[in-house]
Amino acid sequence: MPSIDWSDYQAFLAIARAGQLAAAARALGVDPTTMGRRLRRLEAALGTRLFEQTRSGQDLTEAGEALLASVEAMAKAVGQISEQAAHGDGLSGTLRISTSEGFGCWFLARHLPAFQSAHPRLAIDLVASSGFLSPGRREADVAVMLSRPRTGPLVAHKLADYTLALYGSRDYLERHGTPQRPADLLEGHGLVGYIPDLIYAPELRYLDEIHGGLRATIRSPSITAQQSLIASGAGLGVLPCFMADGDARLVPVLPEKRILRSFWFVTHQDIRKLPRVVAFRQWLDETVRHMEGVLTP
Repeated sequence: MPSIDWSDYQAFLAIARAGQLAAAARALGVDPTTMGRRLRRLEAALGTRLFEQTRSGQDLTEAGEALLASVEAMAKAVGQISEQAAHGDGLSGTLRISTSEGFGCWFLARHLPAFQSAHPRLAIDLVASSGFLSPGRREADVAVMLSRPRTGPLVAHKLADYTLALYGSRDYLERHGTPQRPADLLEGHGLVGYIPDLIYAPELRYLDEIHGGLRATIRSPSITAQQSLIASGAGLGVLPCFMADGDARLVPVLPEKRILRSFWFVTHQDIRKLPRVVAFRQWLDETVRHMEGVLTP
């Protein structure tokens, strides 16, 4: 068998993880033509097809599935060797973090510069969106999720609890009155919340925990957009307290109705001991402990 360039294995691994050649090319910073050439070269060297082209992208063949486990082990070993060699000069490489939009934008982004200042050679990707990248599929190095994963090659620990509550704007409450009991929300009040079929985690279905039968009348998959809608007087809505309590436009409503949720730190078991992952986990645990009163007022 002819010798195979490691870059060809990297191309194979990127396509297997992304499921699409173009997306894999973007992940490696090359053009799709180069990515396709590397894949064809690897298939020729191995004498087998590794992917089947489908309408949605590239699906692994049986031979590709068998190769994937070996290449992932190779990539893990290469990553550990590279990181250990560079660790004496400080952390380097890239750390990709996936979080919910609220935690990422309103909490983590405000504290992350301190971590980056301590590790200036480390590039940090903060993906704060309505949904999560998967550490299990290596889409992210770590994720801060709303529940503990029950399946997959993952390790997780509870990061912190956080509190949510019902809020409204002063202008809205002047126009519509302040509800005195949860049942008052059923009539005469607009509610802001998530679009039901775009809810990406069951932990976000919390209107029923305020009162059964509540339905949002103006909806968005973005918690930041929901906060803007509530602050602009579109209706009442549930928000994380760490977001809403610092907004002077918002007033707590039915303060006895508090909702408790948790954040979980999740990473792939194969990279949990990499220095950049260990350093970030320790820093985030400490940061959250110091800010516990903000997350659960």
